[in-house]
Amino acid sequence: MQQAKNSMGATGSAGSSDPVGSAGSSGPVGSTGPRTSKAEQRVGLLNGFAAYGMWGLVPLFWPLLKPAGALEILAHRMVWSLAVVGIALLVMRRWAWLGELLRQPRKLALISVAAAVITVNWGVYIWAVNSEHVVEASLGYFINPLVTIAMGVLLLKERLRPLQWTAVGVGFSAVLVLTIGYGRPPWISLTLAFSFATYGLVKKKVNLGGIESLAAETAIQFLPALAYLLWLGSSGGATFGTEGAGHATLLAATGVVTALPLVCFGAAAIRVPLSTLGLLQYLAPVFQFLLGILYFHEAMPPERWAGFALVWLALSLLTFDALRTARRAARALRAGAVVGAVVGVRGAAAVDAKS
Repeated sequence: MQQAKNSMGATGSAGSSDPVGSAGSSGPVGSTGPRTSKAEQRVGLLNGFAAYGMWGLVPLFWPLLKPAGALEILAHRMVWSLAVVGIALLVMRRWAWLGELLRQPRKLALISVAAAVITVNWGVYIWAVNSEHVVEASLGYFINPLVTIAMGVLLLKERLRPLQWTAVGVGFSAVLVLTIGYGRPPWISLTLAFSFATYGLVKKKVNLGGIESLAAETAIQFLPALAYLLWLGSSGGATFGTEGAGHATLLAATGVVTALPLVCFGAAAIRVPLSTLGLLQYLAPVFQFLLGILYFHEAMPPERWAGFALVWLALSLLTFDALRTARRAARALRAGAVVGAVVGVRGAAAVDAKS
């Protein structure tokens, strides 16, 4: 799930690219525009479920790569992800963005920052899953929206509505309760949440598509990752090629595991409203949380349940506030359209009267 939930450029356009708005107003009566629109939305929802479902089930994949350590898995993920997205870009013939990017040093610097923070995010997540901290890792993505809001206030000077402030306060209380429950700060969750929120902030400023952004980031990661793998092989510590063809294939598949959900997310982002994507994003940490408890049998003492309950309360407040705000904005938009139509009719009538 570490990639596409932060493709801010894609999600930001989801609402304006919703085909419902144009299908009904263009084309002759009896055309298949509305039907096509509904079909597009169904395709978008299916892709959204597929993307977040794959991110939610990814904890089942990383343990398959043992006895490879987290750093070796991370390095393979970087190398093979570049190979996969490179092939995808060749097939789609989407290279125009590269020349523009190379001419913009500021964007290149931001891409480098994005590559650095997503490296931390990927590495910590892989280590957490393979060290039996799946539940704590899922918490990181539950609290990610709260961290994103907090960073917006601190860094971008954004103003919050009262219910958003309440949600952030409840989320902070949850971290305190979980700190008591774990006997330490939930550093895995906090690292994942803050690295991912930073990644999303940088991606928003870069404004590249999901595939293009992943290609640029993994291109920056590629040489250090390849150098580490070559060093690991020369020192006899590599598992690639020494644990059989099946293990090598699984390590190579890390590229597909990284890129495929991102492709599905991109297909969803241009077909369904942003509010829908905002609700779908909770599928991934829910799946991870359930896997941690039901499949990996991780402990959940009462104090951890209390902390998670506070987090879920905070997210419920955020979701309610977002949906209420979206409904108000939609009503205001419809009211504005009606007023505009009335003014237009009266204006036309006045012109006719004069003529």
